[in-house]
Amino acid sequence: MYQHFGLFIGGAWQPASDGKAEPVFSPVSERPLGQAPVASVADTEAAIAAAVVGFTAWKAKSAFDRADALHAIADEMKRRTDEGARMISLETGKPIAQSGREWGLAVDQFRWFAEEARRIYGRIIESRAPSGRFEVHYEPVGIAAAFTAWNFPAALVARKVAPALAAGCSVIVRPSSQTPGVAMVMVDCCRAGNLPPGTVNLVTGPTAATYAPIMAAKAVRKVSLTGSTRVGQQMIRDAAATLKKVSMELGGNAPLIVYDDADLEAALNVAVPTKFANAGQVCVTPDRFYIHDSLHDAFVSGFVARTRAIKLGDGLDPSVGMGPLINAGRLAEVENIVEGAVKAGAKLAFGGGRPSFNAGHFHEPTVLTDCTDDMAVMAEENFGPVAAITRFATDDEVLTRANASDMGLSAYAFTQSPKRARRTVAELKAGMVGINSFALAASEAPFGGTNHSGMGREGGIEAIRDYLDVKLSQMVWS
Repeated sequence: MYQHFGLFIGGAWQPASDGKAEPVFSPVSERPLGQAPVASVADTEAAIAAAVVGFTAWKAKSAFDRADALHAIADEMKRRTDEGARMISLETGKPIAQSGREWGLAVDQFRWFAEEARRIYGRIIESRAPSGRFEVHYEPVGIAAAFTAWNFPAALVARKVAPALAAGCSVIVRPSSQTPGVAMVMVDCCRAGNLPPGTVNLVTGPTAATYAPIMAAKAVRKVSLTGSTRVGQQMIRDAAATLKKVSMELGGNAPLIVYDDADLEAALNVAVPTKFANAGQVCVTPDRFYIHDSLHDAFVSGFVARTRAIKLGDGLDPSVGMGPLINAGRLAEVENIVEGAVKAGAKLAFGGGRPSFNAGHFHEPTVLTDCTDDMAVMAEENFGPVAAITRFATDDEVLTRANASDMGLSAYAFTQSPKRARRTVAELKAGMVGINSFALAASEAPFGGTNHSGMGREGGIEAIRDYLDVKLSQMVWS
């Protein structure tokens, strides 16, 4: 299924220069989906050289030309929605409805940044010199490298490529080796924009052959990562050698607070599908559930009942509500998390193990109660279908406990009190806070975290600034 694509370098699809390819496995069947090319160091260096040429041509385009190109890309992506959604489900196993929504979010990124390309405004500052003035200009930073994770293989690529192109940068995309096909379809859609050769490039392969040459290259001026905190820390260290700009969207361990005045049914109706979307492999999903004493038992009962109704299986089946974990390693880690929590005293309210399937990296949606803050399931991101539930008594208590994490990506609360909502938003240490809502990812809104969850923003007017340099000039006329 990858034979129509390959590596994309200098405006053309091509195999790896040494012919090397490796299988990409289905998390549903555990069988190969096909053979994807594995770039060599020479291939990555060729992509960098192509991006240098592409940047020179692309930055010379007017903002209006760039906007037209991004709209053309969005049009092509929309036309190929079924293909893109199917590829997402094949490679990740997530339900096809979720895949379709993700592809739509990716299209929307190109639409939004097409318009933002026209709105990179400079400004004029009055000078102290007689007859003088300062002018502030914004210029594309140069070649941008996009390193993306497997859990949202379309949305994460679009969040990086769209603002980079809008700013006038050329791009090298390095997707996860577990989901290369989704990035290939999207990059193929970029051809509809008639971009200069080398403006968008794609390489797939191991760290030594892809990551290392990109990070060492002086020509690459910006890197953006969606990944783990550990990988982000290493990338920041590596970027320092050539003083690259960095954007980091890293891990999370989101708390969900359900106050005593919350609309319980409304909270349950959105919390369960949000928690188990993509089998819980979502950095912004709620992991730690803090439920007020007065609502705790009813919340657990309602949560378990809704969880019990989730159908596991192949995401290409429209009736399936949750697919598998991405690989055997992730499955084993989730099993260890659940086992450790139960040994530490948590109670298993539902799930807790593998279903009786013949194949696939499936784990049941799992609900744990009586969790304490010192348990690993509460203290660390579980990145799986595990909801860890605990009680609280007072607002002061729960806000203190919710903030007891190095992570600061997202946080959520349900309340009917505007005063309590404002306090919660003000005091929670997170880059994004949802009140009575989990909908934080939108092209027009800045997405990102604080502390160990990263730096920089994707989406909104803030995102394009990460791909721009600021230039100041002063003009004085006699």
